[in-house]
Formats: sequence, C-alpha cells, structure tokens
Amino acid sequence: MTGGRVSLWSSLAGLVSAVTTLAVAEVIAVFVAPAAGPLFAVGSFVIDIVPPFVKSTVIALFGTADKVVLLASLGLLVAILAALAGILEFRKPPFGVVLLAAVGLIATVAVATRAEANLAWAIPTVVGVVVGIVILRLTISRLHDWADASRSTVAQVTSSHSRVAVNRRGFLTVLIGVAAASTVIGLGARAINAGTAAVNAVREALTLPKPAVAASAVPAGASLPVPGISPIISSNADFYRIDTALQVPSIDASTWKLKITGMVESEIEIGFDELLALPLIETYATLMCVSNEVGGNLIGNAKWLGYPIRELLKKAKPTAGADMVLSSSIDGWTASSPLDVLLDEQRDAIFAVGMNGDPLPIEHGFPVRMVVPGLYGYVSATKWVVALNVTRFADQTAYWTDRGWSAQGPIKTSSRIDVPRASTKVDAGTVAIAGVAWAQHTGIDGVEVRIDGGQWQPAKLADAISKDTWRQWSYEWDAA
Repeated sequence: MTGGRVSLWSSLAGLVSAVTTLAVAEVIAVFVAPAAGPLFAVGSFVIDIVPPFVKSTVIALFGTADKVVLLASLGLLVAILAALAGILEFRKPPFGVVLLAAVGLIATVAVATRAEANLAWAIPTVVGVVVGIVILRLTISRLHDWADASRSTVAQVTSSHSRVAVNRRGFLTVLIGVAAASTVIGLGARAINAGTAAVNAVREALTLPKPAVAASAVPAGASLPVPGISPIISSNADFYRIDTALQVPSIDASTWKLKITGMVESEIEIGFDELLALPLIETYATLMCVSNEVGGNLIGNAKWLGYPIRELLKKAKPTAGADMVLSSSIDGWTASSPLDVLLDEQRDAIFAVGMNGDPLPIEHGFPVRMVVPGLYGYVSATKWVVALNVTRFADQTAYWTDRGWSAQGPIKTSSRIDVPRASTKVDAGTVAIAGVAWAQHTGIDGVEVRIDGGQWQPAKLADAISKDTWRQWSYEWDAA
C-alpha cells in the first residue's frame, strides 16, 4: 500500500471517528437535554467569542444565510481536524487520540458554558469523545494490519495476497459499518433533539384570541402600483431573521413563563395562557437590524398581536433610579432597552404572540418575543423572551453592549431604492424610481431623489400606516 493510500484511508478513519463522536453525543443528548449536542453549542460558542467586526462583516456578506455559512465552516474545520487526527494516529500514535481529545475538551467547555446549561450537559460530549477515540484506535489498528500485510515479502506472495484481502475486508467492514450506523443514528437523534416538529404542531393548533384593540385598517393608498417595490406588509416567510441562535429554541408554550424582577416593588411571573387571557392589541411595526447595510434587506414590516410591555411593568412598579430593562432569551441572549421607551404610552411596545394573523413562527420567537418600535433589534427585539430585569445602564450590560455597541440604539432615518435594481439596464423614457423609507416612531414626511448630482426632487409618497412603519415612495424619472 502506497503512502498516499495510507493517508487517504487513515484520514477517512479519522472522519468516521468524528461522525461517531457527534452521533453518540446527539443520542445521549436526547436523554440529558436536547440542546446539549456539541455541534450547535460550539457554533454558539464561536458566535459569542468572535470580535463584533467579524459578525458585522459576515452579516454584511451573507445576510440571513450567516448561520448556514457558520455551520458549513464549522463542518469543514471538524472534517479537517478529524482527517488530521486519523493521519497522526496512524503515523505518530497517540497524537491522533490527543488531538481528538483536545477538540472534545473545547466542545465540552462550549456546551457546559451555555446560558441554560448545567454540569450534566457535558456528559453527551464526553461520552461521544470516548467512543470516538475507541473507534479511531480500532479502525487505525485494522488499517495497520492491512498495511503490514501489504508489505509482505515476495517469497510469501501467495499467503500475503490472502492476508491482504482479509485485512482489507476487516478494515473496510468496520469503517463502512460504523460510518453508516453513526450517520443514521446521529441524524435520527438530531431530528429528535431539534424538537421543532412537536412544537410546530402545537403552534399550528393554537388559536389566538381576538385583539381587544384591533389595528387600524391599512390605508388604500399605502401601496404604490410600482412593479418590484417592497410589499407594504412583509410575509412571515420573507421576514428577515438575524439572531445568535444556531439551533432555534423549541419551547413548550404550556410551560413557558415570563419573570419580571430587579428594581421593582412587586416581582411578576406570568404563563402563556395567562398572557393570552389579557386584553391584547394589534399594531403594525417595522423592525430593522442595526447591521442592515445601505440598500439592505434586514428590515421588514408586519402586523403584530401582543400585550403592552408597559402594562406589566406598571404592575411590577419600577423603583426610583431604574432606567433600563435587561430582557433575556431562553438561550441566554440579552438586550438593554431604555425603561422610558418601554413605558411610553404613545408607543406600542409589546410582548408579541402573533405575526400577520398567525402565532409567531418558531424562528421568530414562538411563543413570545418583544417588539419595540423605534429601537434597533439588538436592544429591543428579544425572541423567546423569558425574563425582564429592571435595572440601570450603569449597573448592567447586554450581549451586544458587552462587545462595544451602543447601549440604547435608537433607529436612524433611512431609505432604500427597490427599483430599478443595481446594474439593471432600463429603456429610455419614463422610469419609476421607487422604494421605502422609515424612521420608526418618528415617521416620514417626505422623500427626495437626486440623479447624477442634479437638484433634489420630491418623490410621491404612499399613505402612511403609522409613524412606526416604513412608507413607500416613487419618483417618475425622464431617462433621456
């Protein structure tokens, strides 16, 4: 057997041992905690530790595909390290085992440091690594037998061929058998751990109550008849998604609780059914990610159903000196919202349970998320929300403020040109330039367009739904 073939087969042995590690960990996570699987925990760990500018760059480059890119990159890195472990274990044992154990240690730390984790969460990864090491040593041992038989002397050629065939078959049987079993078992366990199917079934069966205060009808003139312009209401399927959750939390609505604690006179705990029993309101609001680049699509407008955040805060009675509410997701992500904004009687900041007439999609925060007009999502739009801590900006920081971002994040006035698209060729004559503009909780009074350094010209504005939503605009350009 040539050196190249040995490297190939040993790298494959390393890959199989890695697949086995992940598969075993996922199976055990079924019984420990669905989120205790190592792959997504490591991904979340990476998201937490990389510098903010890296996150911003990835979002700018890949938008809502950022998580797919991260998982693909992690998968590639795992494959490279696994292949290297196999080669090292064949050529310089036990360094392959040492490498696999070191990667396992990092994964164990990543799992054990998740916000909702306890020490038991380390068990799936530790057991997975141990089994992976056993498989690595077993397959490499079989590969050594095959390689040794291939180096038999010419005088032993007859028996050598027989030994080579036997040892080759022994190696391939173990390699292929373990790979197939690990893939099937691992994928099955991952599907169970994802848990979205059961939660989605509950979500789809849920009937939301009618709002006590319905949203005003969308004005007939809110949409302009311009092909290619953004629809005034973004569909749930097309609504942008930016968050740090690689594995979307699957929350049983019947056990969901929201707690309000901190600088309050009365702590509050409320369940999902209790929340639905309160007088809910409907409101249209445009949400936007602070990472949205000029002309970007990390923004959407929807009709939300929920209960005013200010009403629960009033019941909790914030004490003197409090100026911030630190909201927490079930996965540990936090946001710092100004208390006065959440208490604003003129602003429909809500605990949302519905989106465009349906229960919240799981990826958009089911069963409950926060919607706060006028603030960027990183300081307000907490999905899968489970806690509010009334505190002070001087005393507490949130996920993104820990990474150097502004603590309060009011939305800036912005606009976008939807048509004509960049680099699109248009015929001479009248051409519609159109798009949307927004300044949530401030409103848009006018949009002007300038072409090639000429004079600013007023655009036609569609009717506004409210000052908390974007507004369509268009300009008729004589493209001579």
